[in-house]
Amino acid sequence: MADHLQLEVEPNGIATLTIARPEKKNAMTFAMLAEFTALVRQAGEDDAVRVLIVTGVPGAFCAGTDLSDLNTIPGKDRGLRGAAEERSSWWPLIACPKPVIGAIDGPAVGMGAEFTSQCDVRIATPRARFAWNFAHRGLVPDTGAGTWLLPRLIGLPAALRLLYSGEFLTAEAAHEMGYVAELVESDNLTAAAHAEASRFLKGSPFSIQRIKALTYEGLTREIDDHMHAHTAALRECFDSEDHREGVSAFLERREPRFTGR
Repeated sequence: MADHLQLEVEPNGIATLTIARPEKKNAMTFAMLAEFTALVRQAGEDDAVRVLIVTGVPGAFCAGTDLSDLNTIPGKDRGLRGAAEERSSWWPLIACPKPVIGAIDGPAVGMGAEFTSQCDVRIATPRARFAWNFAHRGLVPDTGAGTWLLPRLIGLPAALRLLYSGEFLTAEAAHEMGYVAELVESDNLTAAAHAEASRFLKGSPFSIQRIKALTYEGLTREIDDHMHAHTAALRECFDSEDHREGVSAFLERREPRFTGR
Protein backbone atom coordinates (compact mmCIF):
# COMPACT_ATOMS: atom_id res chain seq x y z
CA MET A 1 0.00 0.00 0.00
CA ALA A 2 2.83 2.38 0.84
CA ASP A 3 4.13 1.89 -2.70
CA HIS A 4 0.83 3.15 -4.16
CA LEU A 5 0.45 6.28 -2.01
CA GLN A 6 3.33 8.50 -1.02
CA LEU A 7 3.13 11.57 1.22
CA GLU A 8 6.20 13.79 1.32
CA VAL A 9 6.52 16.96 3.41
CA GLU A 10 9.15 19.52 2.47
CA PRO A 11 10.80 21.86 5.00
CA ASN A 12 9.01 24.84 3.40
CA GLY A 13 5.59 23.43 4.36
CA ILE A 14 4.57 22.05 0.95
CA ALA A 15 3.35 18.46 1.10
CA THR A 16 2.81 16.26 -1.94
CA LEU A 17 0.52 13.24 -1.96
CA THR A 18 1.30 11.07 -5.00
CA ILE A 19 -0.89 8.26 -6.30
CA ALA A 20 1.52 5.71 -7.75
CA ARG A 21 -0.12 2.70 -9.34
CA PRO A 22 0.83 3.25 -13.00
CA GLU A 23 0.00 -0.27 -14.14
CA LYS A 24 -3.66 0.52 -13.35
CA LYS A 25 -3.56 4.23 -14.30
CA ASN A 26 -3.72 4.93 -10.53
CA ALA A 27 -7.13 3.27 -10.14
CA MET A 28 -8.12 3.09 -6.48
CA THR A 29 -8.89 -0.06 -4.55
CA PHE A 30 -11.03 0.32 -1.42
CA ALA A 31 -7.93 -0.19 0.72
CA MET A 32 -6.11 2.54 -1.21
CA LEU A 33 -9.06 4.90 -0.80
CA ALA A 34 -9.04 4.39 2.98
CA GLU A 35 -5.31 5.08 3.06
CA PHE A 36 -5.68 8.12 0.78
CA THR A 37 -8.31 9.60 3.10
CA ALA A 38 -6.11 8.89 6.14
CA LEU A 39 -3.08 10.55 4.54
CA VAL A 40 -5.07 13.65 3.60
CA ARG A 41 -6.31 13.84 7.18
CA GLN A 42 -2.73 13.41 8.43
CA ALA A 43 -1.56 16.29 6.24
CA GLY A 44 -4.44 18.44 7.47
CA GLU A 45 -3.52 17.82 11.10
CA ASP A 46 0.24 18.27 10.66
CA ASP A 47 1.35 21.76 11.67
CA ALA A 48 4.39 21.34 9.41
CA VAL A 49 2.11 21.21 6.35
CA ARG A 50 0.95 24.53 4.94
CA VAL A 51 -0.23 23.46 1.45
CA LEU A 52 -1.09 20.04 0.03
CA ILE A 53 -0.46 19.06 -3.60
CA VAL A 54 -2.29 15.98 -4.88
CA THR A 55 -0.88 14.38 -8.01
CA GLY A 56 -0.16 11.11 -9.76
CA VAL A 57 2.84 9.51 -11.38
CA PRO A 58 3.71 11.05 -14.79
CA GLY A 59 1.01 10.38 -17.36
CA ALA A 60 -1.70 9.43 -14.87
CA PHE A 61 -3.82 11.07 -12.20
CA CYS A 62 -6.52 8.59 -11.16
CA ALA A 63 -8.60 6.30 -13.37
CA GLY A 64 -11.26 6.00 -10.68
CA THR A 65 -12.28 2.93 -8.73
CA ASP A 66 -10.60 -0.35 -9.62
CA LEU A 67 -13.61 -2.21 -11.00
CA SER A 68 -12.05 -5.62 -10.38
CA ASP A 69 -11.81 -4.69 -6.70
CA LEU A 70 -15.33 -3.24 -6.76
CA ASN A 71 -16.67 -6.48 -8.20
CA THR A 72 -15.64 -8.39 -5.07
CA ILE A 73 -18.09 -6.40 -2.93
CA PRO A 74 -21.88 -6.94 -2.94
CA GLY A 75 -23.72 -4.20 -4.81
CA LYS A 76 -25.64 -2.91 -1.80
CA ASP A 77 -22.37 -2.41 0.11
CA ARG A 78 -20.37 -0.75 -2.67
CA GLY A 79 -19.16 2.80 -2.48
CA LEU A 80 -20.75 3.73 0.85
CA ARG A 81 -17.72 4.83 2.82
CA GLY A 82 -19.70 6.37 5.65
CA ALA A 83 -22.96 8.02 6.63
CA ALA A 84 -24.11 11.02 4.62
CA GLU A 85 -23.17 13.33 7.49
CA GLU A 86 -19.54 12.10 7.52
CA ARG A 87 -18.46 14.63 4.93
CA SER A 88 -14.74 14.15 5.60
CA SER A 89 -15.06 10.54 4.43
CA TRP A 90 -16.66 11.61 1.15
CA TRP A 91 -14.81 14.89 0.57
CA PRO A 92 -11.44 14.50 2.29
CA LEU A 93 -9.76 17.21 0.21
CA ILE A 94 -12.38 19.80 1.12
CA ALA A 95 -12.32 18.70 4.76
CA CYS A 96 -8.55 19.29 4.76
CA PRO A 97 -8.07 22.73 6.39
CA LYS A 98 -5.05 23.51 4.18
CA PRO A 99 -5.14 24.74 0.56
CA VAL A 100 -5.22 21.75 -1.81
CA ILE A 101 -3.76 21.95 -5.33
CA GLY A 102 -4.49 19.27 -7.90
CA ALA A 103 -1.54 18.68 -10.27
CA ILE A 104 -3.05 16.61 -13.07
CA ASP A 105 -1.06 14.89 -15.81
CA GLY A 106 -3.21 12.25 -17.47
CA PRO A 107 -6.75 10.92 -17.15
CA ALA A 108 -8.90 11.81 -14.14
CA VAL A 109 -11.89 9.52 -14.51
CA GLY A 110 -14.80 8.71 -12.22
CA MET A 111 -13.56 9.04 -8.65
CA GLY A 112 -10.41 10.66 -10.07
CA ALA A 113 -12.50 13.41 -11.64
CA GLU A 114 -14.35 13.77 -8.33
CA PHE A 115 -11.04 14.27 -6.54
CA THR A 116 -10.12 17.07 -8.94
CA SER A 117 -13.41 18.81 -8.12
CA GLN A 118 -12.50 18.65 -4.44
CA CYS A 119 -9.19 20.45 -5.01
CA ASP A 120 -9.18 24.19 -4.37
CA VAL A 121 -7.05 24.88 -7.45
CA ARG A 122 -6.29 22.68 -10.46
CA ILE A 123 -3.16 22.84 -12.64
CA ALA A 124 -3.03 20.46 -15.59
CA THR A 125 -1.00 19.41 -18.58
CA PRO A 126 -2.27 18.79 -22.13
CA ARG A 127 -2.28 15.08 -21.29
CA ALA A 128 -4.94 15.64 -18.62
CA ARG A 129 -8.57 14.87 -19.34
CA PHE A 130 -11.59 14.53 -17.13
CA ALA A 131 -14.63 12.25 -17.28
CA TRP A 132 -17.51 11.81 -14.86
CA ASN A 133 -18.55 8.53 -16.52
CA PHE A 134 -20.78 7.25 -13.75
CA ALA A 135 -23.87 7.05 -15.96
CA HIS A 136 -21.96 4.49 -18.05
CA ARG A 137 -21.76 2.28 -14.95
CA GLY A 138 -25.32 2.81 -13.74
CA LEU A 139 -24.18 5.13 -10.93
CA VAL A 140 -24.34 8.71 -9.73
CA PRO A 141 -21.03 10.54 -9.07
CA ASP A 142 -19.61 8.51 -6.25
CA THR A 143 -18.50 11.20 -3.80
CA GLY A 144 -21.36 13.61 -4.50
CA ALA A 145 -18.89 16.24 -5.73
CA GLY A 146 -20.02 15.87 -9.34
CA THR A 147 -23.62 16.74 -8.54
CA TRP A 148 -22.92 19.43 -5.93
CA LEU A 149 -19.52 21.00 -6.52
CA LEU A 150 -19.13 20.64 -10.28
CA PRO A 151 -22.21 22.75 -11.18
CA ARG A 152 -20.92 25.47 -8.88
CA LEU A 153 -17.49 25.35 -10.49
CA ILE A 154 -18.42 25.34 -14.19
CA GLY A 155 -22.16 26.11 -14.28
CA LEU A 156 -25.23 23.90 -14.38
CA PRO A 157 -25.60 23.30 -18.15
CA ALA A 158 -21.92 22.42 -18.64
CA ALA A 159 -21.92 20.12 -15.61
CA LEU A 160 -25.07 18.29 -16.67
CA ARG A 161 -23.73 17.82 -20.18
CA LEU A 162 -20.62 16.12 -18.77
CA LEU A 163 -22.58 14.05 -16.25
CA TYR A 164 -25.22 12.87 -18.71
CA SER A 165 -22.78 11.99 -21.49
CA GLY A 166 -19.84 10.71 -19.46
CA GLU A 167 -17.64 12.08 -22.23
CA PHE A 168 -14.12 13.32 -21.71
CA LEU A 169 -13.37 16.99 -21.10
CA THR A 170 -10.00 17.92 -22.58
CA ALA A 171 -7.43 19.89 -20.64
CA GLU A 172 -7.74 22.77 -23.08
CA ALA A 173 -11.54 22.93 -22.73
CA ALA A 174 -11.24 22.65 -18.93
CA HIS A 175 -8.84 25.58 -18.96
CA GLU A 176 -11.09 27.67 -21.19
CA MET A 177 -14.07 27.20 -18.86
CA GLY A 178 -11.99 28.00 -15.78
CA TYR A 179 -12.04 24.53 -14.25
CA VAL A 180 -8.27 24.36 -14.70
CA ALA A 181 -6.42 27.46 -13.49
CA GLU A 182 -3.22 26.90 -15.44
CA LEU A 183 -2.17 24.68 -18.33
CA VAL A 184 1.52 23.72 -18.45
CA GLU A 185 3.69 21.14 -20.15
CA SER A 186 4.21 17.86 -18.30
CA ASP A 187 7.86 18.61 -17.52
CA ASN A 188 6.80 21.85 -15.80
CA LEU A 189 3.88 20.49 -13.76
CA THR A 190 5.75 19.98 -10.50
CA ALA A 191 7.38 23.41 -10.71
CA ALA A 192 4.05 25.08 -11.53
CA ALA A 193 2.29 23.38 -8.63
CA HIS A 194 5.07 24.44 -6.26
CA ALA A 195 4.95 27.99 -7.58
CA GLU A 196 1.22 28.08 -6.88
CA ALA A 197 1.75 26.61 -3.41
CA SER A 198 4.44 29.22 -2.69
CA ARG A 199 1.89 31.97 -3.33
CA PHE A 200 -0.27 30.52 -0.56
CA LEU A 201 2.68 30.21 1.83
CA LYS A 202 2.77 34.00 2.04
CA GLY A 203 -0.57 34.08 3.85
CA SER A 204 -1.45 33.34 7.44
CA PRO A 205 -2.31 29.65 8.03
CA PHE A 206 -4.69 30.80 10.76
CA SER A 207 -6.71 32.99 8.42
CA ILE A 208 -6.46 30.68 5.37
CA GLN A 209 -7.98 27.82 7.34
CA ARG A 210 -10.96 30.04 8.21
CA ILE A 211 -11.24 31.43 4.68
CA LYS A 212 -11.51 27.89 3.29
CA ALA A 213 -14.14 26.85 5.82
CA LEU A 214 -16.19 30.03 5.38
CA THR A 215 -16.09 29.73 1.60
CA TYR A 216 -17.23 26.11 1.30
CA GLU A 217 -19.72 26.24 4.16
CA GLY A 218 -21.02 29.55 2.82
CA LEU A 219 -22.24 27.75 -0.32
CA THR A 220 -25.16 26.33 1.67
CA ARG A 221 -25.74 28.92 4.39
CA GLU A 222 -28.29 31.69 4.51
CA ILE A 223 -26.61 35.09 4.55
CA ASP A 224 -27.46 35.73 8.22
CA ASP A 225 -25.93 32.41 9.25
CA HIS A 226 -22.89 33.13 7.12
CA MET A 227 -22.38 36.53 8.72
CA HIS A 228 -22.58 35.01 12.20
CA ALA A 229 -19.86 32.54 11.19
CA HIS A 230 -17.90 35.35 9.54
CA THR A 231 -17.93 37.62 12.57
CA ALA A 232 -16.91 34.72 14.83
CA ALA A 233 -13.97 33.95 12.54
CA LEU A 234 -13.04 37.63 12.37
CA ARG A 235 -12.95 37.86 16.17
CA GLU A 236 -10.70 34.80 16.28
CA CYS A 237 -8.39 36.41 13.72
CA PHE A 238 -8.18 39.67 15.66
CA ASP A 239 -7.13 37.67 18.73
CA SER A 240 -4.57 35.57 16.85
CA GLU A 241 -0.79 35.80 16.89
CA ASP A 242 -0.83 35.71 13.09
CA HIS A 243 -2.84 38.95 12.95
CA ARG A 244 -0.45 40.71 15.31
CA GLU A 245 2.50 39.42 13.26
CA GLY A 246 0.89 40.52 10.00
CA VAL A 247 0.40 44.07 11.27
CA SER A 248 3.90 44.23 12.77
CA ALA A 249 5.49 42.95 9.58
CA PHE A 250 3.68 45.61 7.53
CA LEU A 251 4.70 48.43 9.86
CA GLU A 252 8.30 47.16 10.00
CA ARG A 253 8.42 46.65 6.23
CA ARG A 254 9.47 43.01 6.39
CA GLU A 255 8.03 39.63 5.43
CA PRO A 256 5.71 38.18 8.10
CA ARG A 257 6.71 35.07 10.04
CA PHE A 258 3.38 33.36 10.59
CA THR A 259 2.97 30.49 13.03
CA GLY A 260 -0.66 29.56 12.43
CA ARG A 261 -1.66 30.58 15.94
